[in-house]
Amino acid sequence: MPADCSIKKLLIVDDSKVSRMLIRTHILAQYPEWITYEAVCGEDAIALVDKDIPDYCTMDINMPGISGTDTAERILSKYPVIKLVIFSANIQETHQNRARELGTILIAKPVTEKSIALALDYFANSK
Repeated sequence: MPADCSIKKLLIVDDSKVSRMLIRTHILAQYPEWITYEAVCGEDAIALVDKDIPDYCTMDINMPGISGTDTAERILSKYPVIKLVIFSANIQETHQNRARELGTILIAKPVTEKSIALALDYFANSK
């Protein structure tokens, strides 16, 4: 879990309302002071990040428009300080390799307390 307890901003990017709600609910249960905001597609995510850079971001891969990995690449190329994890039910090796190339990790869906714990651990321990 993140070492400092200051207020953090988390952007949740997923076209599934249920996935966004689960991620938000699990994280706010542990960090109620965090500010969360959501995007349903890559284009919205990029626009939100350009307005207000989050500390953390969770990103789905399969969304309408720009894929999550392409969105992550665009965001991280402009804002490398953002700690980003990719959530996807599609855990093929090509997606895992792409996540590694982007300097992030791929966490398998479904979104659960355990998968959220992996994301929080990554946020706390990634450079």
